[in-house]
Amino acid sequence: MTFAKERGMRFWFKRIIFFPIALAAGIFIFGTLVMFLWNAIIPEVFGLNTITFWQALGILALSKILFGGFHSRRCHRGFPGRGRHDLWEKWHNLSPEEKENMRKKWKSGFESPAEPEKKV
Repeated sequence: MTFAKERGMRFWFKRIIFFPIALAAGIFIFGTLVMFLWNAIIPEVFGLNTITFWQALGILALSKILFGGFHSRRCHRGFPGRGRHDLWEKWHNLSPEEKENMRKKWKSGFESPAEPEKKV
């Protein structure tokens, strides 16, 4: 067996062992953090009950479903493929006149429209 193959096998073996441990530690840390923050703030402010660790994990899962969505790494935040890189390439392939026209369109889109004059 060559050194490169041996090194690659060790690398993947370490990853296979490290990933579940890191995942469990992350879940434990975030669950505990949510539980402590909830129990320190919410009962006093809103008069609700304290929660357990498992309820905190449920809140985390629910917030991920409601607010985080299920984005794949490939299509994150509405950019298919390489996302910003594609836009960057398109921008650099525009002629100077096309770039200036785009800048004008962007500026006009961000400016607030003038108020119509009132007839007296």
